Amino acid sequence: MLKIAVIGCGAISQAVLQELARDGAVEVAAVVVRPESLAEARAKVRDLAPRAEVCTELPQRPFDLVVEAAGHAAIEQHVVPALSRGVPCVIVSIGALAAPGVAERLERAARAGSAQVRLISGAIGALDALAAARQGGLDTVTYTGCKPPHAWEGLPAANLPRLADLREPETIFEGSAREACALFPKNANVAAAISIAGVGMEATRVRLVADPSIRENAHKVHACGDFGELELVMRNKALASNPKTSLLTVFSVLRAVRSRLDPVLI
Repeated sequence: MLKIAVIGCGAISQAVLQELARDGAVEVAAVVVRPESLAEARAKVRDLAPRAEVCTELPQRPFDLVVEAAGHAAIEQHVVPALSRGVPCVIVSIGALAAPGVAERLERAARAGSAQVRLISGAIGALDALAAARQGGLDTVTYTGCKPPHAWEGLPAANLPRLADLREPETIFEGSAREACALFPKNANVAAAISIAGVGMEATRVRLVADPSIRENAHKVHACGDFGELELVMRNKALASNPKTSLLTVFSVLRAVRSRLDPVLI
């Protein structure tokens, strides 16, 4: 039995809890949330993980794995200390690593606790190929993210006066991955994951597009280097409870959890 703690109780966490409720090999022992969300989270978790303790601090008792799906603050408050104590962790909010010093603190904590932190691939694929290509040298990596206009609501793109009335694709951002992560924190995880696997935050070029002709979230990666050339196009269905998130992200979390039990990995 794999005993895990989940940090966060948003759309991704709830979908993961729902799936794990049918998995007899994994026990969700704790769900960690912000104090102001405690009562609401207890009501939601009651049916999804009835044996889980819903709390505001990660319990000190041993866990086999901690899964973060709550953002930058949760990484600093819960993941870094857990790694220091030797608890392996999975991070969903990879975009948080674009903030100065976060990646370094994670690495120091993991080394101090002889633990490993896993950054999930989330909504994107081919990160293994990109990371392998980096070993021989990468020249350029470009990421283009296309989503329907409503998926950008509540973000800087929403300030565009024509966003709600678009009839054709419109580029809402072009720049480095670090800039994209800062301006679009709720859409930063793919850009950050590609950057970490490839040429880094500054050198990875990002283009974000609001496209009224699509219903799914589309991701495109183009990379060139000594290995040759890589082109990837993915069209992901959005999570029903959150159009900013791809359903594949939930599956990526589940794979990261269940792989702790698998005797053979790919």
